[in-house]
Amino acid sequence: MRLSDEQRLVIKDAARACFGADAAVRLFGSRTDDSKRGGDIDLLINTSLADPDAVARAEIAFKVQVQRALGEQRIDVLVDYPGRRVRPPIFAIAEQTGIRL
Repeated sequence: MRLSDEQRLVIKDAARACFGADAAVRLFGSRTDDSKRGGDIDLLINTSLADPDAVARAEIAFKVQVQRALGEQRIDVLVDYPGRRVRPPIFAIAEQTGIRL
């Protein structure tokens, strides 16, 4: 996994602060492969928030908080929540290949 301990802590703390204490975060994509270099930070966040507006606000707050703490980073975030109507295949890939932070 190509995230430092500090980066992992920042991401987990921001997810819990924005999405709730039960939020779970998985890193997926190229950053899970230690032999690669570069790449954006791909995250899947599972939350119990059910209101799509609340999820959208939480996602924005999360990205702002992480950017402030880590500096300019390319971060892609998928958010899975109860009642989500559309769940593209990338969600299953992220769950299967991702590493829980």
